Amino acid sequence: MLYNKIMKVEENIILAELFDAYGVLLSEGQRKILSSYLYDDLTLSEIAENLSVSRQAVLDSVSKAEKKLFAYEEKLGFNKKIKSLEKENESLINKLKEKN
Repeated sequence: MLYNKIMKVEENIILAELFDAYGVLLSEGQRKILSSYLYDDLTLSEIAENLSVSRQAVLDSVSKAEKKLFAYEEKLGFNKKIKSLEKENESLINKLKEKN
């Protein structure tokens, strides 16, 4: 059970990174729902209640947005490039520290 919770947290971290990179490409409704889900840590039911829509509508929106975000990353690769640059930056910082 703990393993499933850890996997869910890791999945949400990845999804949040993709949302940060590509969220502007989603519809306003998808952005609002996904933001509430990822950053406000609201349940699907809470989001549905806040927006006066069904829980199923919220789930559909989250699923579609998630698919879009992963498709954007597959095609554009911004998140992968950002991670690569962060690693390179960290490596350069470490090399500078070693010289001083």
